[in-house]
Amino acid sequence: MTHTLKRVGPPLLLLTPSLILVGVFVYGLIAVNFGTSTTDIHTAAQTTGQEPSTTVWFDNYLDLLGNEAFQHSLRNLLLYTLVFLGGTMVMGFLWAWLLERPIRGEGVFRSIYLFPMAVSFVASGVVWRWLLNSGQDESATGLNRLFQMTGLDFLQNNWWNNVDYGITAIAIPAIWQLSGYVMALFLAGFRGIPDELREAARMDGATTWQLYRHVLFPQLSPVALSALIIIGHMSLKSFDLIMSISKPANYQTKVPAVDMYVFKSSFDYANAAAVGSILLVLVAVVVVPYLVRTNRRER
Repeated sequence: MTHTLKRVGPPLLLLTPSLILVGVFVYGLIAVNFGTSTTDIHTAAQTTGQEPSTTVWFDNYLDLLGNEAFQHSLRNLLLYTLVFLGGTMVMGFLWAWLLERPIRGEGVFRSIYLFPMAVSFVASGVVWRWLLNSGQDESATGLNRLFQMTGLDFLQNNWWNNVDYGITAIAIPAIWQLSGYVMALFLAGFRGIPDELREAARMDGATTWQLYRHVLFPQLSPVALSALIIIGHMSLKSFDLIMSISKPANYQTKVPAVDMYVFKSSFDYANAAAVGSILLVLVAVVVVPYLVRTNRRER
């Protein structure tokens, strides 16, 4: 027993500072945020303590979920996540599939696909705000102007200014920016498959499609799951790109993260904290099953 404690002691001492910091600044602040969300702090006077605040428990959550504007934000978040996930997964996989085959200039193409990831969402958002300008016909700019010049006027639209589907237009620059990252994940997955598997499949008479369908693609399922989790949780927390394109906050493109910013700016800390807790739950729904699955596989 003493020998075991001696072996465990030094590693535990090394981890203790990190555990304390994580406990205070992650889980501690999550607890504080949840506590704030159960109060009625909705004004600047209550924030500074000039007016008393009381505990209302889950009333803020019920009010938010029953609010039509917040329901619109949740719907926008769902649309954005679906388009963002689908676009990045498809584009990233196709690029990786093309680069997986020996081609000239592979390094150049790989750098081109990865370059958008090096640009901040704020910087790209400023450019895409101009590209996705809603002006049409004589006032057309950006993509609408390009469609006009090429005779594709029927493709002109009001992009992110569309009340029902404007948020899906903002998913376009998000797909452009992160498809290269997904490509890198899939490409690493392709390159990690042993050559012996490919050779064995060819010796068994498998065609190129059968090789990919029955040998290579199944080997990429862990990579695909990882990409889904990473991109999925990023889409749920999206804020900077949306605000860069549609600032000031617009009803057409608002999502829960934007609502949280607006609440916080107006000193409505209770509702801001409640939105933060809802986002935490949404991210946990995506991430926790993946962590549990990974933990079980390692055992």
